[in-house]
Amino acid sequence: MQQENMFPIVAKEYTARQINIINSPKQLGHCDIDSEPYLKKLGIDILNKKQPIQFSPNVNEAIHRWAPYVQGFSASFVQSVFDQYKNDYKNPTVLDPFTGCGTVQVQSKLNGYKSFGTELNPLLKFIAETKLNSWDVSPKELLKVFNKLDLSHHTKAPRFLKSEKQFSKEVLSNLEVLKGGIDSLSSRTNKKIIDLLNLAFSSILVDVSKLKRSPCLGYSKSKKVDPHAPFVLMNQKVYQIIEDLKIIQSEFNDFISIPSQVFLSNSMEYNHSNKFDLVITSPPYMNGLDYVINYKIEMGWLNFADNQTELKKVKDEMVVCDNVSKGLIRNFQPIYSNDWIEDIKSSIQSNILRRGKYRRQDMPFIVHKYFDDMYKVFKMVVPKIENGGRFILVVGDSLIADVYVPTDLLIAQIGKDLGLNIEKIEKARNRRSGQIRSYKLRETIITLRK
Repeated sequence: MQQENMFPIVAKEYTARQINIINSPKQLGHCDIDSEPYLKKLGIDILNKKQPIQFSPNVNEAIHRWAPYVQGFSASFVQSVFDQYKNDYKNPTVLDPFTGCGTVQVQSKLNGYKSFGTELNPLLKFIAETKLNSWDVSPKELLKVFNKLDLSHHTKAPRFLKSEKQFSKEVLSNLEVLKGGIDSLSSRTNKKIIDLLNLAFSSILVDVSKLKRSPCLGYSKSKKVDPHAPFVLMNQKVYQIIEDLKIIQSEFNDFISIPSQVFLSNSMEYNHSNKFDLVITSPPYMNGLDYVINYKIEMGWLNFADNQTELKKVKDEMVVCDNVSKGLIRNFQPIYSNDWIEDIKSSIQSNILRRGKYRRQDMPFIVHKYFDDMYKVFKMVVPKIENGGRFILVVGDSLIADVYVPTDLLIAQIGKDLGLNIEKIEKARNRRSGQIRSYKLRETIITLRK
């Protein structure tokens, strides 16, 4: 007699996205293999040169550690570039067209180099300028002002951010007290001190919230924050800044007055009056990371945005990412393209139709706009590079709808189209695709020379 199956097999129900992942031809794939046709056409090889390019080491570096910025790169990488070309450029003028929190410019100043940058996000422009131009602040005066903050005033949290959900009631109240103390400082107070206190305040906001940034901003269910954490962390940050100011004024006193300027502007449009020996940058990656919403908490509390519309306006002016406004893509009129871009667009479109469902039906045009935007940046920057100067970019490639996008090689091609020579492309580290975790991507350093 046949025994009855006591545990029948139940078919697992998969979402459309899970089915597409399971059926993806890119499972266990590798960017090195998919790059081969592009590399052959460029006539170059990618060199393996592992190096620390991520921002995380900066948390232990003077000045760089004043504000967190997970999308930045390491100060040690920037220093390695300066060391590598110190015989080519004795006293270079440096540009970062995507300044972010100012890593390139701070490191430039620490070497005694004049530097410039453009940044669209007003919060990041503020952070970078404060890190660059506060080196002459008296540590004693900063401590004195901080210790005498009038904590009887409250500055209400920005309502458009739903602050009551982002912070516990007690933490939120203490943040309003701290911000009120900073906002009530007299107009006679050194503005650089006020800027440093606002920077310190902004740097603790996510730490004392119910949120985490790893790298996208989101809620953390397990996070517990002591009600007094705002005071404790603010105190630690101010003392950290004081310690760094003492180091700067002791060891880098000769460089305090070195010019460092950040322009609140779009790098696709800004026409620099200077010429540059080195351009070092890491442009936005073509991914789902929202470079504006990721810093909406700090932007709101420091009054750089009063509503979601203002945040959206900043985002729509940036080099495009895949959560940009649909209307912006609908009205997109490209000025640049090449056979690679057109082939990639066609393949993405075919795969979206095959799948029947995808998070953005207009993804082929988002991809095209990304490279069109980067072309516009190059059009503004390349004429400002001195002969013999270098344009160095840290970028990551992408996998979109089962189509490999060699971002680094396409950007190198843009440089070539505008008269730059591809000196080398180095793979700094391996990455994983957010869509197909088994697919290996890379992060590379492109060196172009004029």
